[in-house]
Amino acid sequence: MESDPLAARLGEVYPELPPGERAIVRVILDDYPFAALGSLRALAERAGVSPPTASRLVGRLGFAGFADFQAAVRATARDQDRSRLRDFVTRPPDAHRAAEDLRAGLDGALAAVTGPLLDAVAIRLAEARGVWALGGPLSELAAEYLIRQLAGLRPGAHQVPGSPSSRARTLLDLGPADVVVAYDFRRYSADTARFARAARGRGARLVLVTDAWESPLADRAEILIRLPREAAGPIAPLTHQIAVTELVLVAVAARLSSAARLADLDALTRDLLPPDA
Repeated sequence: MESDPLAARLGEVYPELPPGERAIVRVILDDYPFAALGSLRALAERAGVSPPTASRLVGRLGFAGFADFQAAVRATARDQDRSRLRDFVTRPPDAHRAAEDLRAGLDGALAAVTGPLLDAVAIRLAEARGVWALGGPLSELAAEYLIRQLAGLRPGAHQVPGSPSSRARTLLDLGPADVVVAYDFRRYSADTARFARAARGRGARLVLVTDAWESPLADRAEILIRLPREAAGPIAPLTHQIAVTELVLVAVAARLSSAARLADLDALTRDLLPPDA
């Protein structure tokens, strides 16, 4: 963050700001750039001030509006991301550094799922009529893991099928009592976006797990889990997505009485084993 010109600018103007705008700057710098990538209202609420106060800060920085400010944050942060990638390619970190980066990224991913956010997701997944999950080329593994575990805790948990015709049949029965969980990370999946938008069009609720730059589906999500930028060089670790998924599953399990269902599942599994197993 130290080399980010916008972050540096916020630090420079901080001493001259009135208390409300200082509160906004503290929130942004404490969680930069992620705090600046949500809505203006959400940023103001985190700082304990009104949205007009946040708007005044943006204007003071020379931006026409909050959208322009966010665009600048994303642009400078992406430049830093590319710079880090070039550094990784030209000067790969040693194994110890790579492990430390992965741990830091994991800690950041878990911290991104705050208590109120976790409660909101758990309530949706526990109370929905049906839960459907999908992801992109890699994140579909996290979606599959969610459904495999969730199906043991409650009925009506399904992975979204792959073919357009199967997806159409799935959409046919979706409604406001259903929840779609979409995992969508850079390079965002057009197939995931098409299904999620169609599901929202039929009234289903959308829980979106995405990255710091936000999937194009972010404005359609009822609940948004935004994970920090992965700190592992040129790869996007699946570890972070699975860890957050497990955190959600633990919270869902705490809201359900699944002991009898899990016991039945174990018994049925034993019954289906071949005799010599």
